[in-house]
Amino acid sequence: MEAANSPKINELRKTPLNALHRRLGAKMVNFGGWDMPVEYPSGGGLVAEHKAVRGAVGVFDVSHMGDIRIRTGNTPGGALAAVQHLSMNDASKLAIGQAHYSALLYPQGTFVDDVIVHRLGEDDYLLVINAGTREKDINWVRENTKGFDCIVQDLSDSFTQLAIQGPRAIDVMRKLTDANLDGIKNYWFTHGRVCGLENILIARTGYTGEDGFEIYVPSDQATSERVWNEVMEAGREFGIVPAGLGARNTLRLEAKMALYGHEISDAINVWEAGLDRYCKMEKSDFIGRAALEKAKAAGLKRTLVGLEMIDRGIARDEYCCCSEAGDAVGVITSGSPSPTLGKNIALAYVPPQLSAVGTTILVEIRGNKYRAKVVPTPFYKRPKLAAASPATKTA
Repeated sequence: MEAANSPKINELRKTPLNALHRRLGAKMVNFGGWDMPVEYPSGGGLVAEHKAVRGAVGVFDVSHMGDIRIRTGNTPGGALAAVQHLSMNDASKLAIGQAHYSALLYPQGTFVDDVIVHRLGEDDYLLVINAGTREKDINWVRENTKGFDCIVQDLSDSFTQLAIQGPRAIDVMRKLTDANLDGIKNYWFTHGRVCGLENILIARTGYTGEDGFEIYVPSDQATSERVWNEVMEAGREFGIVPAGLGARNTLRLEAKMALYGHEISDAINVWEAGLDRYCKMEKSDFIGRAALEKAKAAGLKRTLVGLEMIDRGIARDEYCCCSEAGDAVGVITSGSPSPTLGKNIALAYVPPQLSAVGTTILVEIRGNKYRAKVVPTPFYKRPKLAAASPATKTA
């Protein structure tokens, strides 16, 4: 049932920072039904934002993401049993304060959504889900936890979520919190005081391929804007910039992080997407497991590869991929110029026999075919952290 305070059909949703983005002159776009900043032209735009995150630090408003809490009911272990049933990774391996990448799957082994699962307590979990699939995911979780002794809460509108990303993110955060940041390894989290607010969730996670933190603060507009402004002020000496969805997309593409509706969808299975390392077939049964066993036995018909353009041209989403003989064999899922590498890159689904590094693929661009080659992925891997910081993935 639609909540009473849900927006009207066709009305774009707005995060608590929407007015601030507009005051900053951000270019706004409809992203999954949300009015979101794609870039901030006054700060140099997408490329400048991308390079700032790779070289220094940027801050993203990711409050459009959804949050589902699953905690125990009356029976100990009820929440864990539900999470294990819902998701493909093994949540029983998580320590309190640890998170991991996972996915909700349909019975056919394809994706409802990819998620980050956080273990908040003894039998208490937080699933962070994608914005464009919020309602679908929440309904899926509620429907498929029936029969489990757990409580499902939609906390999506309870938080303003900021992603502070880049090699200087930790320096910015040190000025804002009393938490021991060096004690938080990649894909771990803690709670601490941030910008004068108590018990704030601080996670060493992100969607950029860089080190960084995501903080969850109360979602009222005044608090959200105050925290944003304090983050920007703390980062001034480190060259912090506001960053939009455009840079977030090019950053995640360089790092080969999947985007729902592109690399993963309800028509793509786990093996095709190359996410098998996060799928724990040896654990107890989960939704999609039986279909994945059959799909694995049948063998792949397509697989996800990285492409680098040889000829001048940009491979965009949904462009056709062809063999050297000119036959259609696949499709581009994401493509863009890479600000870090200075090359045009893309991800694509192609037959396994065309997936070897160095293989030539033709990309059809406006009726003409342009050469590309299969290259290793991720396209970009950040340098290892200095010894003083913990060593280091997705959502």
